[in-house]
Amino acid sequence: MSSEQSFTNWMPEVAPVDASDAGTVGIDNCGPFVAGSYQRFTLTYTAGRYGIDDTGSLKICYRFASDMGRPQFSDPTAANWVGVVASNGAVLDFRFDQKQNTRPWDRTIYIKVVAGYMREGDTITVRFGTDERGAGMRMQTFVDPEFCFHVLVDPIATYTYVEVPGVPLLPIVPGAAHKWNAVIPTSRARGDVFALSIRADDIWGNPTADCPPGPFRLKGNGPVAALPDEVRFQPGAKALRIEGLKVNAPGLIIIDVLDPGGQKVVSSNTLVAKDELSLRPYWGDLHAQSGETIGSGSALDYMVFGRDYAFLDMIGHQGNDFQITPQFWSRLNSLMREWNAPGRFVTLPGYEWSGNTALGGDRNVFYKDESLPIRRSSHALVADRSDVETDCWDARALFSALGPDFSQTVVWAHCGGRYADIAYAHDHALERSVEIHSSWGTFEWLAADAFQHGYRVGIVGNSDGHKGRPGSEPPGASLFGALGGLTCYWMKELTRDCLFDALQSRHHYATTGSRVHLMVDVRLDDSATVWTDDPRVAGARSHTSDVVMMGDIVSCSASSVALHATIVADSAILCVEVRRGSEILETIRPNGKLPMGGRYRIEWSGAEYRGRARQTVWDGTLKVEGAEIVGANPINFLNPDRPLKQVSRTELSWSSITTGNYAGIDLVLSGDDAAIKIETAVGELAVSLADVGHEPTIRKFGKLARELRISRQPDEYAVTATELRRDIDLVAGDNPLWLRASFADGHQAWSSPIYFIGQQ
Repeated sequence: MSSEQSFTNWMPEVAPVDASDAGTVGIDNCGPFVAGSYQRFTLTYTAGRYGIDDTGSLKICYRFASDMGRPQFSDPTAANWVGVVASNGAVLDFRFDQKQNTRPWDRTIYIKVVAGYMREGDTITVRFGTDERGAGMRMQTFVDPEFCFHVLVDPIATYTYVEVPGVPLLPIVPGAAHKWNAVIPTSRARGDVFALSIRADDIWGNPTADCPPGPFRLKGNGPVAALPDEVRFQPGAKALRIEGLKVNAPGLIIIDVLDPGGQKVVSSNTLVAKDELSLRPYWGDLHAQSGETIGSGSALDYMVFGRDYAFLDMIGHQGNDFQITPQFWSRLNSLMREWNAPGRFVTLPGYEWSGNTALGGDRNVFYKDESLPIRRSSHALVADRSDVETDCWDARALFSALGPDFSQTVVWAHCGGRYADIAYAHDHALERSVEIHSSWGTFEWLAADAFQHGYRVGIVGNSDGHKGRPGSEPPGASLFGALGGLTCYWMKELTRDCLFDALQSRHHYATTGSRVHLMVDVRLDDSATVWTDDPRVAGARSHTSDVVMMGDIVSCSASSVALHATIVADSAILCVEVRRGSEILETIRPNGKLPMGGRYRIEWSGAEYRGRARQTVWDGTLKVEGAEIVGANPINFLNPDRPLKQVSRTELSWSSITTGNYAGIDLVLSGDDAAIKIETAVGELAVSLADVGHEPTIRKFGKLARELRISRQPDEYAVTATELRRDIDLVAGDNPLWLRASFADGHQAWSSPIYFIGQQ
């Protein structure tokens, strides 16, 4: 195992036997295996000097992040079957457990000798999908050239384990190209130089070189200069970056990538070109982690992926604090320093403070430079306790230790495994934002908690990814049911100082992973006091201006304001909610004035509760009476192993989960004199289509916003860009004015609020 894989101190300090006496492991087929493919291989453990005593056991462990098919032992004809047998006839008991071993190696096949014993040289054979009647074992869906099992043995039946050395690697490699991506900035000014980046992903979202090399023709739609006629991928390259493109006039820029036959392969996102800009948008994923903690791959691989394959402008690394050894903390900060390249790629040091929810819950801590210390919630998986005195056992202690100088530190609240309880602890100076979308789902309730308590926070989205793919994190085949998010930061230039200014000013917006252009601002009749820091904080910074933007805290005497928003997307804008805190002031449906056709949008959303077991299962069917199904396109069916299925001309079925986000179906019918009945594991919705309009018909199912919706849509959407102006009366106290936009492709975007707070 490489030094990059020696991630944590997860073994007992004293092993019961020497590793040389623990036995050996062989695997008959070590791949490489294409991500998500079904395979057959046999792992054979040969007992060492001590054998395994009666009630001793063996553990075959793999990493938390892995979404390899869940082993099952009952049906050899089904996928993911695992067979276990002892060569000497000893009776074995075996099972699979998600958390049978210390993280990150907690996915475990546990094998116990319940009658008999094993001598030296006896074997336990574990067959993964080797019955020819079954599909095989589905390998994990994300790339890892060093995927491996850790095999642990308890030979003396004391429930203390020693690692069996020399277990072979089973490399996981990308499959064939399935989807193309082309990325350009979302806004630039006349004269700005920018780059176009292109990559192909396999069906599971892994960048792949298994694609045509080209040549590809490039076609610019809009005011772009210096665009080459054609480009070609280098042999073995998984991505292509074309530099030196230039904005030469205001307008909208889209770049099409065409194959040699002139067919469009992919279109880029839209770049909004302006005559001039005081701030420019840059995209980042500041919250994910690598294999040195609970993720996959090395921190170096993580940096390479974020810059060269996800096409991020900035990155952070947020490992669980209780797994970050002093050695890894030093290594991580060195990487952050080495990879920080102003104007090209910005890094931000930090860590995830991973306290239990009862003690405040997860927080992201970001530092302006690499010199500041890590303050852990515990040393749970860090054996070196030389710095234990710097631990902060709850979030209040964390804020106390990080403050009162907030010039070097920013904190976010987020919801991962442990969710943040911001009622328990919050610091107006340090905690600048809440993360309301990640691979774990969508968590608007966290923003609602902040508004309820009078906190003035921005909105961010990130991947919180564990698969080594920061900035481009599909959920794969796991219980993660959401696409990883992104945050767009409005900055003067791409530097760490400017990023920190944007973080502290809350000048950013979140998306569910798309690169939508979004700006929300207000032009005031008179100059007002605009606060960078909450004015409740000693030493809060401010300036005066008659123009304010998302994230600003504004003291003014105005009784009403004119909210202005610009949205430019690559998919139709279905609805925009104008909000004051948790109150929806207005819902705007830009395509609502078009003639409604035979197209219906069915959506389901919500979660069970705030904690880890938040997945709501929406497995179900849809049946039509009085019409036939002409077309049915899935919305946010993000797990390729759970497709939408058309059972007949009048029936659909599906398997789907939500974790606060939503999924659904874009349905086209042969007529509207019909009825639809939707049956799911949560509940039913039956409607006559004559009663369905563009505004959704909704049935609510409680818990965390669980609901089914159906609405009628135009046959063809027309509005992908809109400019809104709304006069909003201000009320006494705080007025957090913000937007949520939803799009036909299933994506969403949220602006950080502008806080109008009255005169101070």
